[in-house]
Amino acid sequence: MRFIEDAVVEYHGFWGSFWDLVWWFLAVFIFVAYLMALFSIISDIFRDRKLAGGWKAVWLFFLIFFPIVTALVYLIARGRGMGERQASAVKQYQTAQDDYIKHVAGTNPSDQIAQAKSLLDAGTITPAEFEALKAKALA
Repeated sequence: MRFIEDAVVEYHGFWGSFWDLVWWFLAVFIFVAYLMALFSIISDIFRDRKLAGGWKAVWLFFLIFFPIVTALVYLIARGRGMGERQASAVKQYQTAQDDYIKHVAGTNPSDQIAQAKSLLDAGTITPAEFEALKAKALA
């Protein structure tokens, strides 16, 4: 049985191997960026309530069989709405997080104002600080 000889790799010096490494990192970066864009597009397709189910299926079909071209077309055609939906989702998550923190903290605005008033009466804070705390509690 005949064995295949090991392939000989020619050493191109430091700069040759350096640029090979740079190109490899660039290729990995582009691939990861593409995957992030692809998952963002897929999540946006399912997040969009105005888009009919048939159109969602069409977008997904083209994303599977023509991924790069479809991703570019989607970003050009629906990019603005994608950004708006992402911004509204972030705002919704932030509001839910703030509500949860207020719930866990167990204080409501009237309690915070009463505590600030007691600190003002005790002379611990100034009237300006009291007004700032009151405005923060009511915000």
